[in-house]
Amino acid sequence: MLGLRDKGAETSYAHPVGRGTRIRFLHSSDWQLGMRPHLLDEGRAELFSQARLDAVRRLGQLAAERSCEFLVVAGDVFESNQVDRRTVVRGLEAMASIPVPTYLLPGNHDPLDPGSVYLSEVFLSRCPSNVTVLTQRGLIELQPGLELVAAPWPSKRPATDLVAEACRELVPAGLRILVGHGVVSSFEANRDNPATIQLDAMEKLIASGCLHYVALGDRHSVTKVAERIWYSGGPEATDFGELASGQALLVELDEEFCSAEPVPIGTWRFLRKDFDLGAAEDIEGLRAWLTEQPDKARTIVRLALRGTLTLRLKAELDELLEEEQELFAAIDWWERESELAVMSDDGDFGALELSGFAEAARERLMAEAQPGQPDAERARESLALLYRLAGVAR
Repeated sequence: MLGLRDKGAETSYAHPVGRGTRIRFLHSSDWQLGMRPHLLDEGRAELFSQARLDAVRRLGQLAAERSCEFLVVAGDVFESNQVDRRTVVRGLEAMASIPVPTYLLPGNHDPLDPGSVYLSEVFLSRCPSNVTVLTQRGLIELQPGLELVAAPWPSKRPATDLVAEACRELVPAGLRILVGHGVVSSFEANRDNPATIQLDAMEKLIASGCLHYVALGDRHSVTKVAERIWYSGGPEATDFGELASGQALLVELDEEFCSAEPVPIGTWRFLRKDFDLGAAEDIEGLRAWLTEQPDKARTIVRLALRGTLTLRLKAELDELLEEEQELFAAIDWWERESELAVMSDDGDFGALELSGFAEAARERLMAEAQPGQPDAERARESLALLYRLAGVAR
């Protein structure tokens, strides 16, 4: 056990927690401090990292505004145990601004193994007094009548259901909140995974009064699993396909009542969009969609483009994407889902009046771009580039 836990446990709450007393707290997870998406250049990656720290501070502001008594973070506070010193120092400074006791659970990204970030000299020496790392499995008394049940990850690949182990000897007593991390059986495709959290067991513990709320992490979107069982999602988006990330849960709880309200926290977006392209109006449709997006500097776009374009339209597409790339955090082609062909003919270059080396290059590329040629796709891309360069030079 880390001594940090005792510092958090000494907090005095605003009222005694007896039967019928309703408490209010924040449930968050998957901060993943230190995360840097590979699509971002260095400058934009730094903005992304700063946004995750700002989200921690917004959680503190929300806790104060809504009179919360504490904050639980259900795993993956850090992107990994190998985050650099600067990430740890800046993360702890952001956590110090949270005005309520804050309980951190080691998850699969930052497990409590021998190389854990939570055991590092920089973390131990700089951890603020409001922060408690949930290092021990099982019950932690916050004050009489109110307990957390912690299920920290001791390694990246646990060989058992850690939540079940933490709850093994529970009997009804007071108000209890489980803090766990991982995949629930109702979402797990791999039925042989020994670490899968068994939903039936959790529901029985709630029905018997051994648990009153289950705060889960690992799923990046807010998800209600069952009554009193929730994933909070991450306070900032982390990837494409997250339908309800960038939020936290404001929980009100007593033995008979449970409310979990999603509250927006995040500022970044990951958007994925499909377009069929074949005519000038299709390019304009893509342009209109990109133009209407708000806060482009905090938006990462992945496009799946399908269809057949002439060299002129392909040149217009390339120019559009280059211009918008300057405005968005990133624009990426989703190659697995993109099937964009370039159709070339002599008419594309008719008005450009090429001569000399440029005309010789065009003739060679036109021959190589014919169907069945081994480098046809590369040749078509080169023709599109030649068309753009020739048009600019006129």
